Amino acid sequence: MSQTFRHPEILEIARREGKVTVEDLASRFGVTLQTIRRDLADLSDLRKLERVHGGAVLPSGTTNIDYQERRSLNEEAKARIARICAREIPDGAALFLGIGTTTEAVARELLHHRSLLVITNNMNVANILMGNAECQIIVAGGALRQRDGGLVGALTVDAIRQFKFDIAVIGCSAVDADGDLLDFDVQEVGVSRAILEQARRTFLVADRSKFSRNAPARIAPLSELDRVFTDAPLPPDLEAFCRDGGTQVDIG
Repeated sequence: MSQTFRHPEILEIARREGKVTVEDLASRFGVTLQTIRRDLADLSDLRKLERVHGGAVLPSGTTNIDYQERRSLNEEAKARIARICAREIPDGAALFLGIGTTTEAVARELLHHRSLLVITNNMNVANILMGNAECQIIVAGGALRQRDGGLVGALTVDAIRQFKFDIAVIGCSAVDADGDLLDFDVQEVGVSRAILEQARRTFLVADRSKFSRNAPARIAPLSELDRVFTDAPLPPDLEAFCRDGGTQVDIG
């Protein structure tokens, strides 16, 4: 079966089953794993599917991808982003690390930093940084989202407003073509806005997939950020937004 016929069939299977895997599709179509990986890459480039570990899922619209799937999505890119971001965080900084799998990757890169004060609303970040004896950790309390370890809501916002951070590192679910950071959870959006208000410098960590996704709730424009750490050049319009707004883009 040619690529022209496989692509619609792959999309139909994804719609029916919620996810497709490389091995299953190779078996169904009688082709190699490499051929299916190319098919999924093509469909991802067309924004018809999103790659996850071992396969692909339909692009998100109003609900986010499952947390475990997000953890395995673009792991190498997130690690590269985390490394270049962590290099810009000095010892002795007061730092906020927000919700997201890429901010968790940043936390792992901070295990050898010294004299850090880290405030976070991400239980996974707190657990990671327990491995750094020279890191003081403060958890901004609130309603716990058990699916991903995030703390959100009014209590979290109130806790955040008790601090002033040297640097805030946040993630997002998507970046719109007009330069807005987006998320799926309205409560998390309120928390992200409070983080940006209390930070002297703001860093976004986002892999390339975030620049081709959609989500319904607006956080802030790219122009409110000091730096964006990502793994590939931004689309031209977004690159222009950053340049015009004075936002530095770092590619790992």
